[in-house]
Amino acid sequence: MPRDLAYPKERGNTVHRLDQRARYDLHTIHSIINSTPVLHVSFNVTDPAQGPFPAILPMIGQMGSFSHPSAGLDDTLDCYLHGYVSSRVMKIAREDQAEGLPVTIAATQCDGLVLSLTPFSHSYNYRSAVLFGYASPVDDEEEKLWAMRLITESVVKGRWDNSRTPPESAELSSTTILRVTIASGSGKIRDGEPHDDKKDLERPDITSRVWTGVIPMWETLGDPVAAGSNCVEGIPDHIRSFIDKANDKTQAYAQKATRDV
Repeated sequence: MPRDLAYPKERGNTVHRLDQRARYDLHTIHSIINSTPVLHVSFNVTDPAQGPFPAILPMIGQMGSFSHPSAGLDDTLDCYLHGYVSSRVMKIAREDQAEGLPVTIAATQCDGLVLSLTPFSHSYNYRSAVLFGYASPVDDEEEKLWAMRLITESVVKGRWDNSRTPPESAELSSTTILRVTIASGSGKIRDGEPHDDKKDLERPDITSRVWTGVIPMWETLGDPVAAGSNCVEGIPDHIRSFIDKANDKTQAYAQKATRDV
């Protein structure tokens, strides 16, 4: 059963608009991060020659704890990010050895298109999370391998043991893992039906001609297509099982989210 640990509400992470949708508990926020295939990581650029704008990168990452590998999503966790050794964020993070590079991590899942009586009231059913923390390169080889396995398993569960492992030294040296120590975070969730204004609901001239409701929306994994160099017959069990479970889970959530609780 999830515990009640939560990120404290502070100036930087407090949701103000539609705050009834806000979530601060660790389990909800970490679940959104771990179920989002691509995270968006933003940070300030230290070189003025690169322009005045903050940078934002799509990255692969997962929540986890190297010191407590059995920790659940409701525990205090770090966010591990995977990247190439020469990428800008990795270089800047390595330069900032004191506290780490301040970063913001964002994740969003869309679960439905909410169609109301008026365009103004249209919306999405969604789950979103934002984390604030300090990123530092992982130099310990044991922790780096652990994090690489964690991230690989998030792509397709069982893939680490069903591929060529461990990585070769050249692969390890060309890859950097960032450990983000989380300072705070928050989530926001919208689900349920359209919420139209009473003045519109009481107008038959509108309600009789405008369809309202939710179009469920979920991410679907298709049938695997073998590479030209593939020598394995059929689809391995770990791939088929992963696809079936992932599709069932995303579809069930999107359909459940169409109704008000």
